[in-house]
Amino acid sequence: MLEKLKLLLGIKDDSKDAILEFTIERVEDTIKNYCNIEEIPEELNTTVLSMAMELCRLENFGNVEGKKDIKSIQVGDTTTTFETNKSIDISNELLKDYKAQLAPYRKIRW
Repeated sequence: MLEKLKLLLGIKDDSKDAILEFTIERVEDTIKNYCNIEEIPEELNTTVLSMAMELCRLENFGNVEGKKDIKSIQVGDTTTTFETNKSIDISNELLKDYKAQLAPYRKIRW
């Protein structure tokens, strides 16, 4: 799965393998927790890859400065302000587009 993720993200070297492996594990944990399952079914492999790609973009792993969102822009005399500590719930943000794909695998927890 790591090699497919590297291919999809256009990464050719091995320098980010640890970051990508962490990303895949985090996505798998998110899916397992949401679906209340212990193993990821093979049918969800493409969903895992899609979510891992999105998580890499959301978290901007490997960048020391972290994610920066534009807070304000002023055109006259060109001023741009970045907001760095934007707090979002990554699990909900990540799951929102994939709930329909995960629903058939979700089990009720008693």
